[in-house]
Amino acid sequence: MKPIRLGYAMCGSFCTFGQAKELLRRLADDGYDITPIMSNNAYTTDTRFGTARDHIAEIEEICGKPLIHTIAQAEPIGPKALLDALLIAPCTGNTLAKLALGITDTAVTMAAKAHLRNARPLIIAPATNDALSASAKNIGALLNTKNIYFVPMAEDDPERKPTSIIADFSRAPDAVAAALEGRQLQPIYFL
Repeated sequence: MKPIRLGYAMCGSFCTFGQAKELLRRLADDGYDITPIMSNNAYTTDTRFGTARDHIAEIEEICGKPLIHTIAQAEPIGPKALLDALLIAPCTGNTLAKLALGITDTAVTMAAKAHLRNARPLIIAPATNDALSASAKNIGALLNTKNIYFVPMAEDDPERKPTSIIADFSRAPDAVAAALEGRQLQPIYFL
């Protein structure tokens, strides 16, 4: 049986990059054929969580292929039907808004648009400080969109960041498997 072709897209929620790379390793170990994708901010920004160059090298080593990081590189994902599923982990509030409004101005949003044209599953793992405020309407819109699924999520620090949500990255493989069967892994939100 051929391995599942999974796109793995990362946006600029830099504090979750450690979890994202752990998840990427797990998916690779599970036998997925992974195509890595990064937004421009994720691809170019050095932060206290590491340098862009180090993140890129590690991700490409895990996946065994170069990162897609431009709109032009991401566009063929649709016409060539390159992926069976696409996971965005982490997905920032900025990218949630763009997806909800059909804005295609990054490699990640182009990958999502191109992939969705084939009616294949897009799985979103949010990581945003405004999920229960400004981004709530975008999450709601995406929850009601065909072929879009979510990794279960919860508040990450209700006392100090009362509107912040992060997906449970450990549940992403199950969310991908469920999405490939056309169902949303439950519960979407947990305490």
